[in-house]
Amino acid sequence: MIAPALKRSATTGPERPSMASALGDGLSARNFDLLSRYIYDYSGIKMPVTKKTMLEGRLRRRLRFVGIDGLNEYCDYLFKDGGIESEAIHLIDVVTTNKTDFFREPTHFDHLTNKALPDLVAKGHRRLRVWSSACSIGAEPYTLAMVIEDFIQANGGPDYAILATDLSTDVLRVAKRGIFSTAMIEPVDRERRKRYVMEPRDPSRGEVRIHPRLRAKVGFARLNLMDTSYGVGDPMQVIFCRNVLIYFDKKTQEKVLSRLCDKLVSGGYLYVGHSETITGFALPVRQVANTVFQKV
Repeated sequence: MIAPALKRSATTGPERPSMASALGDGLSARNFDLLSRYIYDYSGIKMPVTKKTMLEGRLRRRLRFVGIDGLNEYCDYLFKDGGIESEAIHLIDVVTTNKTDFFREPTHFDHLTNKALPDLVAKGHRRLRVWSSACSIGAEPYTLAMVIEDFIQANGGPDYAILATDLSTDVLRVAKRGIFSTAMIEPVDRERRKRYVMEPRDPSRGEVRIHPRLRAKVGFARLNLMDTSYGVGDPMQVIFCRNVLIYFDKKTQEKVLSRLCDKLVSGGYLYVGHSETITGFALPVRQVANTVFQKV
């Protein structure tokens, strides 16, 4: 147990908090400031006062799990009673946003197929290391695996391995299973589904699973982009860091991008989200397509 248990009655066992108690009062200004500063320092995610209601709503789900009645009592547990060390990962899991889709921003995968992969092969790379640095529940790395498998089947190589990392342990657990709703898999075209997606015998289950061949090519690990160095092994030929920079301020964006570039081979490719920009940053890359950059 990482937090105080629910209060117990001598005769009736655990007491169920009333609806008013479970919801509790809103965060005090002081506690919101403490939380927002901690979240920023830990994860780089900005938490302005305009997100106070959103933060309160997400934290209430955590309160029910740890057995603490109110938001401010939860903050007391974190910052006064020393609970932050054991609770940090769970707090960040609650806060992080994990919007993702298969083949999201598809022009990036077109560029990978038609430009980046042929270029890397022409330069003599026989084994590619690809990094999905904010992988969420796995749609992006599994999409990458599908695209690279297609390229291999058409060109006879190269071999590859995909590293998929995220700050949230919750989404990594989902990603490792490789099981998705049939609705979520809809952006995957029919031919790729035949090759890379396992359909259940009972369609009423409403879910599918990524083929073991692809799952074997993707390794998942927890990584915080706010860390001062990234322990990801040898340099990568391709790095995807999409739709996460928007949650950072400019100073943090530049630090993260600089560390990512350090993990990119010369001539390797960096993909960022369509709503993101690296303009004004001192980085060793040149733009080769919309939100696509090559290390020089």
